[in-house]
Amino acid sequence: MADPARVKMDESADRVAAQEQQTPENTEDESEPSKPGDDARESTSDGQLKQEAKSEHALGEDEDGQSSSKRMKMEPPEKKKEKRHKVDEDEIQKMQVLVSSFSEEQLNRYEMYRRSAFPKAAIKRLIQSITGSSVSQNVVIAMSGISKVFAGEIVEEALDVCEKWGDTPPLQPKHMREAVRRLKSRDQIPNTKFKNILFH
Repeated sequence: MADPARVKMDESADRVAAQEQQTPENTEDESEPSKPGDDARESTSDGQLKQEAKSEHALGEDEDGQSSSKRMKMEPPEKKKEKRHKVDEDEIQKMQVLVSSFSEEQLNRYEMYRRSAFPKAAIKRLIQSITGSSVSQNVVIAMSGISKVFAGEIVEEALDVCEKWGDTPPLQPKHMREAVRRLKSRDQIPNTKFKNILFH
């Protein structure tokens, strides 16, 4: 039986010989004497090239030049910030164009919409009374935003109801109740009291 240490040494010697054959021969003029510093630079540059090749292979770059999902994650944060900044600027520009085309009444309504918010203390109290545990500030902010969107949907539907009934825009409780009834019939409002009865 072969000695394992000797087998390993033979394998490593084969690998070294294969690497020496793969490295390109030096094409410089042999008449010039090489400086000791040049050897060190060449070995470090070779080492860097090998390291870059290994990292590219490890990242899974395809032959077509397409990179894998790992390559996408390695994108520098500066580029991500630039993209995000560009998208934000585009949205701001679109919003400015839209706001500049508002009439006086629409502008006042938009200002009131932007300023309006549910009080966070009341939302926090409500969530804690339902769940029975304390919640973080981020949850309160999220629920406050969702509540604002929900109220906006009801008001939109109530304005549609008011228009269909031929009434003038100041909304009345009857418009709000009809809007809630319509949204419930379309399953856009969760009904906690609803019981699904299979047999009548």
